[in-house]
Parts: sequence; structure tokens; C-alpha cells
Amino acid sequence: MEEKRPNPIDPEKVAENPHLLPYAHTVGSAIIKPIDKGRTKGVAMSAMYQQTETQLVQIKEQVELLLRQAQGIHNRIAISEKIYKADIGFKAIPGRIYFLYERKDTSWMLSLISPEEWGGHAPFKFVAEVKLLADHTWEVVRHDGLE
Repeated sequence: MEEKRPNPIDPEKVAENPHLLPYAHTVGSAIIKPIDKGRTKGVAMSAMYQQTETQLVQIKEQVELLLRQAQGIHNRIAISEKIYKADIGFKAIPGRIYFLYERKDTSWMLSLISPEEWGGHAPFKFVAEVKLLADHTWEVVRHDGLE
């Protein structure tokens, strides 16, 4: 029968749960380095600021686009109001082009005849070439002195 030799390591220096130690407990264990918590947090905060700044820039661009679209609609409303106050002697059809003129008495009239079709001697001042849209607002295609 083999005789048991006493353990040469002091029992006070042996861990019961070596896997819970904050350092490697054997020569062949993986290297465990302490984490620089300040640096880790700094890198994470930097990435967070960069990502949120990118998102804020995207939202700002979207808001600017919406503002431009809203301004375009507002402009269409304004010109549409002016055109509907003009004399129109025919039924305008959506999708067609018409011509807005100013008379000598400063009243406006909508015509089917372009400035070029008058042969260079239009009896009225050309204001704008306009297109009636499906929503019955008017889009300015080209203009000459339209506010």
C-alpha cells in the first residue's frame, strides 16, 4: 500500500474556487489584465457621441427637406390664389400648360396662347407659364416678373 505524503503547499494558500480569482492561478492559465475602466468608458462615450451626432445631422437634413417641401406648397398656394383671381375664359384641364398675362389695368388673365404665338407683339405683359396640377394648384414653369 502506498503511503500518502502530506501536501507541501500550505492549506491556507490554496483557493477552494480558483476559477473565481481575479488573476491566473497556474502557470498555464490565460493572462488576465485589469481593465482600464476610464479608457473603456471614454472610448464608449466617444463612439456614442459620434453615432448620435450622425443621427442628428440626418434628422436635421430631413427637417430641412420637409421645410423646403412645405415652402414649395406654400408658394403653389400663393400663386394659385393669384391665378384663380385672374380672368379665365375657359375650363383649365390638369396637366396642361397655360400662360398668365398682366393687362394695362394691372388685372391678370390666363390664356391658351403663348407669348411666342402672338408673333412678338403680345397685347399684354407676359407674367408666367403655368401648369395646372391634379390637386388644382398651379406650378410655375417659367416666369418673367412673377412675385
